[in-house]
Amino acid sequence: MSAGVGQNGAVPPATPAVPACDVWWADPALASPALLGLLDEDERARHARFRLAADRDRYAVAHSLARLVCARAAGCAPRDVAFTLHCDHCDRPEPHGKPRPAGPAAGWEISITHSGSRVGVAVARGLPVGLDVERVAESRDLEGLASYALTGIERAALESRPEAERTGGFFTYWARKESLLKATGAGLSGGLTPITVSGPHESAAVLSWDPPGAPDEVWITDLDAGPDYRAALSVLAGGPVPVTEHDAADLLKSCR
Repeated sequence: MSAGVGQNGAVPPATPAVPACDVWWADPALASPALLGLLDEDERARHARFRLAADRDRYAVAHSLARLVCARAAGCAPRDVAFTLHCDHCDRPEPHGKPRPAGPAAGWEISITHSGSRVGVAVARGLPVGLDVERVAESRDLEGLASYALTGIERAALESRPEAERTGGFFTYWARKESLLKATGAGLSGGLTPITVSGPHESAAVLSWDPPGAPDEVWITDLDAGPDYRAALSVLAGGPVPVTEHDAADLLKSCR
């Protein structure tokens, strides 16, 4: 599915569906100078601080795509979409935390993720969302990462799988748990080990979540981001939420 930018930069509004979530996927190779024009001053400054071109491309595509999908959802021009950074989980004075749409897109919720050649943005009306994608990296210190991220139950389940499945299984765990923390707004500072999720060979589910970070309700599902990636979406909702996935290539190319 694709959508273009109309006259004066306005994007036709999406057909409302409540509750529902849209997930847009893009390749950072779609980065272009035109996308930088969609970023605000602070975002352009942060983009310029990345040393590696690959990191600059992922950032430019992710944050311009966030504006485009919010504009599409709200039926406004991308330049009219602003974001505030919101954190309820620490006392740091500088702006930080989960981005929340403001202006005409206020009331929508987003989550941004990127890894390797995948960039993703999830958007939903009035439902906090968390999206995470992870590239499966065989060279990582799996044992060390597992001790940091997984509970004893999860480590035992992972070790019971055939060795060839363990690296992918670990990143399934990580994507699920980080998506949950992103939905609450805590991010990784909320800690991965208070959460126990189902095994990587099972449908995504939260088995337990120790307070104080646990939300009253949450729904989680795995997404297919390609054979070398693991992805998950979490929504602070009491039951399943319809999810529609989109290829963002045409939306990004319409800005060139």
